[in-house]
Amino acid sequence: MKKWYAVIGDPISHSLSPFMHESWFDEYDIDAAYLPIHVEPSQLEKSFEAMKTLGISGFNITLPHKQSIVPLLGKLEESAMQMNAVNTVNFDGTHYLGSNTDGDGFVRSMLAHSVGKASKVLLIGAGGAARGIACALKRAGFTDVTITNRTFRRAEELAAETGGTAVTLIESEERLAEFGVLIQTTSVGLATGEALPISLERVKAGTLVADIIYNPLETPFLKKAEEKNCITLNGVGMFVYQGAIAFEKWTGIQPNTEKMIQLITEKLGGTYVND
Repeated sequence: MKKWYAVIGDPISHSLSPFMHESWFDEYDIDAAYLPIHVEPSQLEKSFEAMKTLGISGFNITLPHKQSIVPLLGKLEESAMQMNAVNTVNFDGTHYLGSNTDGDGFVRSMLAHSVGKASKVLLIGAGGAARGIACALKRAGFTDVTITNRTFRRAEELAAETGGTAVTLIESEERLAEFGVLIQTTSVGLATGEALPISLERVKAGTLVADIIYNPLETPFLKKAEEKNCITLNGVGMFVYQGAIAFEKWTGIQPNTEKMIQLITEKLGGTYVND
């Protein structure tokens, strides 16, 4: 019987997940399909029941369902419990098992740039994405993580939960040269104009500066980092690696991530450069 998978969200037409997973199914000669399904919030439970009835083997979840899907699932992995949010579901034959591959996906993309685990990391933001990355950094063995956020209280709360340190935005700008890695997780890069979450005036050359946004490929934050002779990393790697972890859970196969990063970059109008 042919297996099928999906991504659910509202909206969903913009998702590149179907392109990614269908490409991997073709590459590894797997007889499966992957569909984008538009699910409005009020229809989430009914849609999930319908997918189960139709024998779905696994699916991804994007906004706004990552938290509201949690009580509908039979079991959660540690990553999902820490986040209280799910982006990947796998049917193990008995239960629909929820996990969250976002944070681990980012860390894998970062480690592909030969970042040492002794690096001092500055995490900008304290929302859901920052939480996932902070937890994943801790699981991966990074012990020196500093969190900054516009609302300092939220940075303090996330730092307390993940064993990090919290600083104000002003303090983070003053101490910027101390950090070997900067990770931008806020929505500032999606806005028009040249707004930056923090000033990069004191960043040291050679710092790895990451922005988890992948469309646009180069945010104002990354443009400024390039001007300061930093190494830059956009969100394409995070997107591909989080999908690769899901794909591996479903099929047992570790897919070709480098080739997919190239394909997604080119699909978004960029030029792929293999560092």
